[in-house]
Amino acid sequence: MQFSACAKLLQLLLRAAILQMKCLNLTFAGTIGCLVVGCATQSKPNLASGGRMENVRTTAYTHTEGGGAHNAIGSYLSGRHVMSAASDWSRYPLGTRFRIADTNEEYIIDDYGTALIGTDTIDLYKTSRADMKRWGVRHVDLDILQWGSEEQSLKVLTPRCKNHCVRKMVASLQQKKTQQKKELIASVDSKKPQQKKKT
Repeated sequence: MQFSACAKLLQLLLRAAILQMKCLNLTFAGTIGCLVVGCATQSKPNLASGGRMENVRTTAYTHTEGGGAHNAIGSYLSGRHVMSAASDWSRYPLGTRFRIADTNEEYIIDDYGTALIGTDTIDLYKTSRADMKRWGVRHVDLDILQWGSEEQSLKVLTPRCKNHCVRKMVASLQQKKTQQKKELIASVDSKKPQQKKKT
C-alpha cells in the first residue's frame, strides 16, 4: 500500500516537472523570439561577426561637382577624421561607418548619388579635384565598423520620393523590410512546438 502511494506521488511529481519544462520551453522560445525581433532592425553583421568586405568598387567625388558642399542630410561634407561617402542606401544605409583596409581612412555614409543607385559602388568624398582624380576607380577591401540604419535611411528618403532615383532606393528598402518580416515570422513559426493531434 505504501509503495503504491509513493508511486502515485512520484507520478504526480514527474507530471509537474514535465509541465514546468513545457512552460520553460515556451518562455525560452518567447525570449528567443524577442531577441530575433530586436536584431531584425540590424540587418547586417557588425565587425565582430565578420565585417570585412573584399573587392568593393569605389569612386571619388568632391564639392565642386553638381551636388555642392552639403551631404544628403544637410550638413557639410566631411574631409576630416571621418570622411563623407555616398552610396545606394538600400545597399549601404545612412550612417554606415567603414575603414579602407589599405589606407586606414575612415568614412561614413551620409550622402547618395544618382549614378550609385542599383550598384554596390561607394563614392568617397575628396577635398580637392586633384585628390578625386588621383583616386579614380579602385577596388578595395573595407572593414565595416558599424552598419547604418535602414529605418533612418527611409525617414530621410521618403519625403523626397518625387525623384525617381530616390523612389528606387525607397522601394528597395521597403522590399527588404517586408522580406525581413516574412523571414522573422517563418523563423518564429518554425520554433513553435508542434501540437500533437488528439486521436
